[in-house]
Amino acid sequence: MASASCLCLAVLLAMASAAAAQLSSTFYDTSCPNALSTIKSAVTTAVNNEPRMGASLLRMHFHDCFVDGCDASVLLNDTATFTGEQGAIPNKNSLRGFTVIDNIKAQVEAVCNQTVSCADILAVAARDSVVALGGPSWTVLLGRRDSTNASKSNAESDLPGPNFDLSNLTQLFANKNLNVTDLVALSGGHTIGQAQCRFFRDHIYNDTNINSTFASSLQGNCPRASGSGDANLAPLDAPSPTTFNNDYFNSLLSQKGLLHSDQELFNGGSADSTVRSFASSASAFSSAFTAAMVKMGNISPKTGSQGQIRLSCSKVN
Repeated sequence: MASASCLCLAVLLAMASAAAAQLSSTFYDTSCPNALSTIKSAVTTAVNNEPRMGASLLRMHFHDCFVDGCDASVLLNDTATFTGEQGAIPNKNSLRGFTVIDNIKAQVEAVCNQTVSCADILAVAARDSVVALGGPSWTVLLGRRDSTNASKSNAESDLPGPNFDLSNLTQLFANKNLNVTDLVALSGGHTIGQAQCRFFRDHIYNDTNINSTFASSLQGNCPRASGSGDANLAPLDAPSPTTFNNDYFNSLLSQKGLLHSDQELFNGGSADSTVRSFASSASAFSSAFTAAMVKMGNISPKTGSQGQIRLSCSKVN
């Protein structure tokens, strides 16, 4: 039985590697040579109009990949008879940027009809968002296809929560073949963007591993009572919320992580040394972040004849 299980695991790993291997940076060079420039232009315009949108698009790619792979399942709208990932607790009334993606898709469709997948648009838009906010670039592998379904339950089980501890985070990322360095690097995406009070309320009122002055400064806009000010926003990286840099890690060293899960990365555990490394070296963070983004982008892509190329990102063909 043990050898049979090992064989099955080996086959599954080989299949996953084969799927990732089918992705290529040159996938659209012939079929849609203007795809990447079209996406970049649209993302840059959106981020210039609203810098927070860069963080929103990066987060959407993350939430897509962690639930059944990078297949644009997160973009499928809920309907009267269907509740997908958008209705899941981590996403509902929180995930944003859908209109921007729809706009990008329309522009891409105008230059290449039903050629570029929504999953690839998400992956490229995440990269271009980081670049637009001053962060590093990386080569995005392409060739993903779009799912024909979405799972609310998988979104609620596979996405990390703001109250997770380091053990929970480490296991969740390991389930996606991402190690502790990847976990810390990808969490560094919180160098941009904002979070709602309902996601950091417990941390600023009940945790002890938080700078007391920092906690007090947040309490005025985030009342203790649940249901009061739930959607009020605070920057995940107060020193530079619209610039992609390594300030987030220096904030963790000072116990100024906004989310419980942020501060768990520097709380006397196995991730401390990585946080210190990234805090002291922006280049070390950039290198690890780009490598982790490529790994995350390779999580269970649909390729070949799997899935479809959606005409509209919000619904199946």
